[in-house]
Amino acid sequence: MLYRRRLMSKQTLQLHSTVLSIHSLDVDADIPAALLKLPLFFISKTQDELSIVCPSSFEIESLDTESDWQALEVVGPLGFSLTGIMANISGVLARAKISIFSIYDTDYILVKKQTASLALNALKKDGYNVVAQ
Repeated sequence: MLYRRRLMSKQTLQLHSTVLSIHSLDVDADIPAALLKLPLFFISKTQDELSIVCPSSFEIESLDTESDWQALEVVGPLGFSLTGIMANISGVLARAKISIFSIYDTDYILVKKQTASLALNALKKDGYNVVAQ
């Protein structure tokens, strides 16, 4: 019952002001050491790809770059046993026709800067508490 009550109450989301870029690199590319000193970044690597999400002000030589993203953080802590939170948030944004980039296994969803206000309005309408950084 506790799980059910917790899932039913909407989470608070925080919109980060930092504008981010998503970089696609060669799978064997080196990760710039200076990246590790940034306050916010994400690195994802599989057998087929290496992706880095970082502030747009940080320059990376990449194969492809997608710019103008902002991070929506689910304010936690969230227990590992909780399910459906990110699915519900992404569902709200999908119904509002807002593209997202989800950072694997974290509490962040990226939305394009130009759709951030639409995303916030859709989430508020669905009962989420949204704050800006």
